[in-house]
Amino acid sequence: MRIVIAEDSVLLLDGLARLLRAEGHGVATFRTAEEMVAALTRSADMLPDLLVTDVRMPPSHTDEGLRAAVHLRSLHPDLPVLVLSQYVEQRYAAELFAAGTRGLGYVLKDRVADVDEFLGAVERVASGGTVLDPEVVSQVLARSRSDLGDLTRREREVLALIAEGLSNAAIAERLVVGLPAVEKHVTNILTKLGLPPDADTHRRVLAVLRWLDLNGDLR
Repeated sequence: MRIVIAEDSVLLLDGLARLLRAEGHGVATFRTAEEMVAALTRSADMLPDLLVTDVRMPPSHTDEGLRAAVHLRSLHPDLPVLVLSQYVEQRYAAELFAAGTRGLGYVLKDRVADVDEFLGAVERVASGGTVLDPEVVSQVLARSRSDLGDLTRREREVLALIAEGLSNAAIAERLVVGLPAVEKHVTNILTKLGLPPDADTHRRVLAVLRWLDLNGDLR
């Protein structure tokens, strides 16, 4: 597949490009978000099968990469985006997932060291799946514990797995419990978070966003 990487670290950019090319992918690289956006908005034919971008890029090294990804997704909602970050920045994660979760991922750069895990995230996001780094999940959960006081320990565990993109069946398998038990926990979570049934919204996504947004930035 065709992959675009936007990353200002020369070593990481080169390493990612070499890794993905060795897997048979075509790779284009950019050192700034501005250059990447200019190239990808020049023509619809320039759109890749996956965009991999850092959050913090020149010139301010704040959120240029994320803002570029959000902008491109607004123009091309089906563009798969995998965001890399050095830190757990839940404000950025919440913004990334605010418009929907299909074909989106947020992975810590430390995870790139695990080649198989990173390549798995690439394939999953490119195919329309969702990847939310477990470390993001665990840190947000730990810091949000008081705000989630009405949730039981098991319900928090289930919400963490929902945030990782797991289905009810996958959650049941991970926790070694029956599917009806998971379905009950999910119902309780949505009820306690004040998310009543609504055919026009995706309550699982809203639950994760509510969770991510509880305590602001983790930097």
